[in-house]
Amino acid sequence: MYSEDPVDSTDLRDSAILLVEDDEADILLLRRAFRNARIANPLIEVRDGQAAIQYLAGDGMYADRARYPIPFLLLLDLRLPKLSGFEVLEWIREQPGLSELIVVVLTSSVHVPDEARAHELGANSYLVKPGNFDELVELVKGIKGRWLLLPLPHGDPASTESLQANSLRPNH
Repeated sequence: MYSEDPVDSTDLRDSAILLVEDDEADILLLRRAFRNARIANPLIEVRDGQAAIQYLAGDGMYADRARYPIPFLLLLDLRLPKLSGFEVLEWIREQPGLSELIVVVLTSSVHVPDEARAHELGANSYLVKPGNFDELVELVKGIKGRWLLLPLPHGDPASTESLQANSLRPNH
């Protein structure tokens, strides 16, 4: 079983977070929620399970690790094109070089067997996407509190940006 303890690190500000999500609206809302939660870490997206594995393996266009760094945290949807989130999670946990990667399943599935399977495959956490933006910001703040250590500085323009959204689309 993988620990849910916070990462023991003094400088995660430049550490990348990989978001594996195929829904453009969810990506946009998550980016806004990250800004509202004042998370400074780079958020990199890939749109399907196969691209997630290629990214993590450093294959093809993802070979340049300066441009596509290994993330320390992965936010993983379950319902993805090409390969499911379960298949990605299983692949990750078979890779010795990714044993420290924190995997947070972020999905709309409230199906109990999905949560059980995600944990069996090695997910560090299983979170259900909320139905509105304010709840999403709170969920992201929870991720920040558990897995991230450094917020944006108070004077950062992204921290003062006024962002609004009505809801997350509940189909992913």
